[in-house]
Amino acid sequence: MKRTIGTLLMAAWLVVTGLSHLLHLSFTGMSTIMSGVAIAAGVMIILGL
Repeated sequence: MKRTIGTLLMAAWLVVTGLSHLLHLSFTGMSTIMSGVAIAAGVMIILGL
């Protein structure tokens, strides 16, 4: 199984999102950072990277 940057970013996004909701974690700018990671993961998956 080949791991790509896109799938690793998506996995990180899923883990952080889940933990933040489960443990009520948040910080200033978290939504902006998480949105950026989600967009980057989506683009990289579409491009096959």
